[in-house]
Parts: sequence; structure tokens; C-alpha cells
Amino acid sequence: MAATKNSTRTAGVRYRLHTSRKYGVGFDRYFFIRYRVDGKLKEEGLGWSSEGWSEKKAAAVLAELKANITLGTGPATLQEKRDIRLEEIEEQKRLDEQERTRNISFSEVWETSYYPFIQANRTSQRAIETEETLYRLWIRPVIGDIPLLKIATLPHMESIKRNMKKAGRSARTIRYALDVVRQVFNHANLKKIYSGQNPAAGKRTTRPRKDNRRNRFLTTDESELLLKALWNKSVTTHDMALLSLRAGLRFGELASLKWGDLDIFTGLGTLKDTKSGENRTVFLTDDVKVMLSRRRPANAKPTNLVFPDQNGNQIKKISKTFVRAIDELGLNNGVEDPREKVVFHTLRRTFATWLLRQGTNIYYIQKLLGHADISTTTRYLDADTDALQNEVMKLQNNS
Repeated sequence: MAATKNSTRTAGVRYRLHTSRKYGVGFDRYFFIRYRVDGKLKEEGLGWSSEGWSEKKAAAVLAELKANITLGTGPATLQEKRDIRLEEIEEQKRLDEQERTRNISFSEVWETSYYPFIQANRTSQRAIETEETLYRLWIRPVIGDIPLLKIATLPHMESIKRNMKKAGRSARTIRYALDVVRQVFNHANLKKIYSGQNPAAGKRTTRPRKDNRRNRFLTTDESELLLKALWNKSVTTHDMALLSLRAGLRFGELASLKWGDLDIFTGLGTLKDTKSGENRTVFLTDDVKVMLSRRRPANAKPTNLVFPDQNGNQIKKISKTFVRAIDELGLNNGVEDPREKVVFHTLRRTFATWLLRQGTNIYYIQKLLGHADISTTTRYLDADTDALQNEVMKLQNNS
């Protein structure tokens, strides 16, 4: 049985009492208004006294609706009034969000969107750490608190460049920092956090140029000595070095390699989601197949890592064993220029250089290394001055 609705002193305003809930000295009241629209009687609920409603407030709403009906302006029903109010609230939210977007700072985008995104999607922990360091040391101090809309090539990008150059940072590192800024702006545009120009994009800011190519590669004797030294110190580091030497894998590619990516029988492997964004085929030499057969556990699953750490997780950085082996062999003795030092990436360069010296087509090498642009591959050729000199010396034999 429906609760009884009681009349008030105001015509068209009624209420019903709550069965148990008290408000003030009496039971809580729920107010209704009753009126005609287009000749039809309409009754709509307003709310409880405990929510702020009273006969006087209900009478005011009723009077407003009746006036609107008479004049033909404004909402004619309580529902229309509520719908208009909801639209006003949504519009205000939109305007507030628009204003927030206009004033959103670089650091806010970094901390709430970009950095969590690369943490979840980047495969290289080293790349994530490098970007975070560049942001913390060089980018945030200059533009961290500035709204994206107010960041400009001049003076902000130039300030970052100037500060880094003054501190002795390399041209390559400065370009990397500018690329991070560009990526954050691109991310903000993609996520519709920001809509505007990118001050670090392409032609907007000049990037310092310097030849930072690593020129060092290993001779056959050096590589054999290194592999032997690593074998005596760490079998895992030895095996990773061997695969890099024979197939040109980057450290990150080795660290994320899974048994399901390799077919030892056919001698083929697949690197997924590489730095270039494409999958890449790997060709396994006989000594690599022997090494992998030795490493593979009898119960290995396709999802198991080929080179896990002691806890079965992905290795984050190359073992210090590699550095100690390099030091003990004296491969970096007397070398001051970092471009001439032997590092783990030297193994990948050695793979490419050996291919070049045996006459492998540069486009084949591009595919084997997984370079998206042939110009990256030709850097290896440009640095091989011995091979270039030999080609020039051949001229005297033909003259």
C-alpha cells in the first residue's frame, strides 16, 4: 500500500512521512510538486527534509515551473530542469578540464602519464633509467613547472642544451635529452592531454652534432681471449657474449630472449618487438647451437628466459664479470677516448665489422642488425678505416 501523501498550505505541494526516520521533532518528510503541463496533471518528487527540502523551497520550484509554462521560456518540468542542470555541470567539467589541460605542467605529464607508460611498455630497463636521469637532472630543472603551452624552443630548449653543454655532456646525450622532451609532447598529444606545437620537434630546435660512433671492434684473437676469460668467470656471461658476437644481438635483446624464440634444430631464432619496432630473424652458428643445447634445461618452457638471473628474472644489466675480464686482458689499457673502449656493445659492432670485411652486402647487414635506417648501418662501414685504406691501396696495384 502506497504511503499517504499529505497536503500543505501551498496548493500543489504535498509530502509523505518516513515510516521511522526522524528529522527534527517529527518524521522526515518527502516533498512532491503537482501541476499541469499541456493540460495533463504531472507530479514529481523533490526530496527529503533531511536533504534540505521544505514546503517553502518546494513552492518556489513550483512557482518557477508554472511561470516558465505560462511564458513559454525555460524548463517546463522538473525533469527538464534537472537535465539542464546536469548539462551545465558537464559543461563546467569540460571547461575545468580544458583549463586544467591549458595549465598542465611538463612534470605533471611526466609523472602521471608518460613515465608510467614507458615503465609498462618499454622492454629496455636501461633506456627507462636513462630517460628518468635526463629528466631529473636536465629537463625538470628548466621546464618541469612550466605549462606545456608556455614551453618554447627559445628560451627553454636552448637552456637545456646550454646547461648540458656547460656541464660537459656529449652532443649525443644532449640530443637524447631533447628527444625525451619531444617524446613527452608527442605522448601528451596522443593522449589528448595537450594540443599544440612541439617545441622539441624536428626543425624547431637544432641538435648538436658530434661523431660519437664507437670505432672499436675485436680481432679474432681478442674475441677468443675474451670468450675464454669469460668462460672461466661466468658461463652465462660467456654465452651471452658468444651469441652477441655470432648474431649481433644487443644486450636488451639477449636479456629478453626466450626459449620459444629459438629453434636450435633449424638454427633460426626470432627477436620480437626490437628497437626498430619490427621482429628480426637470427641465424644460429654451429657453436651457438652447441652452447644453446648445453644451456637448455630438460623442462624448459617456451616462455622461460634463455639467460635469466639467479632468481629466474630478466637480467637488468651486464654482469661486472664482463668488465673485469676486459680489464684483466688489458683491452682498454691506455685508452682515454670512450669511443675506443671495449664495452659489451663492441661485440655487436665486431659482428657487423667482420661481415663487412668478408664482403657481405651492406643491406644484408642492415637486416641482420635490425637497423630501421641504412644510414645507421653505414656508420659501421665509415668507422672501419683499415678496410677503407686497403681499398685505396688496391689502386696502386691497378695503375
